[in-house]
Amino acid sequence: MPEGSITKRNVDALQPGAKDIFLWDCDLKGFGLRVTPRGAKSYVIQYRMGGRESPTRRYTIGGHGSPWSPEAARKEAVNLLIQVRQGIDPALVKLERRRQAVDLAFNSYVTAFIDLYLKKRWKQWKLGAGVLQREVVPVLRDRPLPKITRNHLNPIWDSLQDRPAVARVTFATLRKLFKWAVSRGDIDRSPLEGAEAPPAVPSRDRVLSDEELALVWNSAPGLGRPFGDYLQMLVLTGQRRDEVASMEWDELDRSREEWILPGYRAKNGKPHLVPLSDPAKEILDKIAGGKRWPTHGFVFTTTGTSPISGFSKAKRRLDETMTKELGPRFAPWRAHDLRRTLATGLQRLGVRFEVTEAVLNHISGSRGGIAGVYQRYDWAAEKRAALDAWAEHVVKLPRSAVTYPNV
Repeated sequence: MPEGSITKRNVDALQPGAKDIFLWDCDLKGFGLRVTPRGAKSYVIQYRMGGRESPTRRYTIGGHGSPWSPEAARKEAVNLLIQVRQGIDPALVKLERRRQAVDLAFNSYVTAFIDLYLKKRWKQWKLGAGVLQREVVPVLRDRPLPKITRNHLNPIWDSLQDRPAVARVTFATLRKLFKWAVSRGDIDRSPLEGAEAPPAVPSRDRVLSDEELALVWNSAPGLGRPFGDYLQMLVLTGQRRDEVASMEWDELDRSREEWILPGYRAKNGKPHLVPLSDPAKEILDKIAGGKRWPTHGFVFTTTGTSPISGFSKAKRRLDETMTKELGPRFAPWRAHDLRRTLATGLQRLGVRFEVTEAVLNHISGSRGGIAGVYQRYDWAAEKRAALDAWAEHVVKLPRSAVTYPNV
């Protein structure tokens, strides 16, 4: 094999032949330049892992040009050959690096975890899959699983401080993912090892008064779009925060005046029919710009490609408005309390308990256990009457004496 100094002058002068040509550096044993018949030039090292009886291995540093000049390639070759003397195979290191970047990238790993574990072992796998994709993937993105440390997870818990129930589900699902990864040998230890789970969700009984509900309803437009519309839809439907936030146009049917929440987005995994009252349709007409609704995309969105997020900022502004109006009578509340407020309000309006449970898509009480096996009536007509009555009650609430059009 030809030998010589691998300098820019010699590299530029070396011409291709009928097959690969190698120029081996006379000063650094194992460092070379390869030229293909098409003229492509790349820097390589050649080495053995073991004695003379071991097979020769070749590793490509990179193609000639930026960033691999002869000087840069030589420095890299020195580092790689030192690793070889230490028993580290650069080719295996490169394969592992590529595996981490592709197979062990967190967003890719979540997909594998859902398909190979959650779907087969968790009855409500869609709930776990949903929190991973919604709460965790946007934070960790394609970070390699072995490089995730506990502090990388802090932004997840920070964003879930006002959603303790979601935080507990997210923690449990993520802990299972890391435990599964350990069992497969993809990581040595879970970054959640020794971490405390979020505290249990305290039982809440917060229900907004009619005065508070009137403030929420009448102040919502001042929050701007889409947050004001989203908040009013929470009030009118009583559905869960994330279920409404991720509402899509193809789930809605204006002619039938209904919203079909798909099972994969519902907490209990079952499709849920939500009748749309006239005020709910008016909100959707306003967003759509008329009575012809789009057929795809998110209803409540600021980007056009993802559902709204950051509702907590709008909620703080709303709290400031309510504090100005109520003074010391203001009591903290959460978006989920609107759901309890609707349930309580339906009872005040004389709606049957079974219908209220059907509106909320609860599988408990009259719809749980053995009763749920045989009780297949969907209460569609009764749910429509209940939500119409609730909407009428809400829109007729007296306006606050003081209004803040620009919250």
